[in-house]
Amino acid sequence: MYQRIVIVGHLGSDPEMRFTPTGVPVTSFSVAVNRRWTDSNGEAREKTTWFRVTAWRKLAEQCNQYLSKGRLVLVEGEIDARAWMDNEGNPRASLELTAYRVRFLGPRPEGVATVEPTGDTTEEFLDDDVPF
Repeated sequence: MYQRIVIVGHLGSDPEMRFTPTGVPVTSFSVAVNRRWTDSNGEAREKTTWFRVTAWRKLAEQCNQYLSKGRLVLVEGEIDARAWMDNEGNPRASLELTAYRVRFLGPRPEGVATVEPTGDTTEEFLDDDVPF
């Protein structure tokens, strides 16, 4: 069996890096993916879906170093849905994505060094390079 998802969206918060008890780096961040359309009445509509993203090892270190709130990213990985009950007994759910690849899209934020990581897991793309 094989599962793969690709999302493009903006970071909703700065990444948070931590380490497992064995010292493996792991970084988490949220990504908002917006969908816009016009309904049958001609009104503009928008829906935002939030994904919680987790990156491991070297990719975790690069995401922590180069990403920040508002940055446009393409994330490729494996998705898992999680359901739970909140403190008030209401059902809740989240979409959690384990990243294999994160690509930094759009212009570089002000104040960020001009050196970006290299290699297959993190490449700089301009908006015109994305086929959708």
